[in-house]
Amino acid sequence: MNIERLVAMANDIAAFFDAEPDKAVAAEGVRFHIARFWDPRMRREIIAHVQAGAEGMSATAVTAIKALSPPPNSSNQ
Repeated sequence: MNIERLVAMANDIAAFFDAEPDKAVAAEGVRFHIARFWDPRMRREIIAHVQAGAEGMSATAVTAIKALSPPPNSSNQ
């Protein structure tokens, strides 16, 4: 999976939710969207990227990813 593409996708989602005046609500919107619609492999990679320093990510996207629960490990995912 291309991490640059995942970062761009997370930032795009965060930009949409940044219209929300309450930034905690915005971050929760991003977290919920990613938890619901991203493949577990994508979630694992973006979580690892944030843990490695979150280069290129917006503040809202970083806050959302830090609140994201890691998906269970599976050999199928």
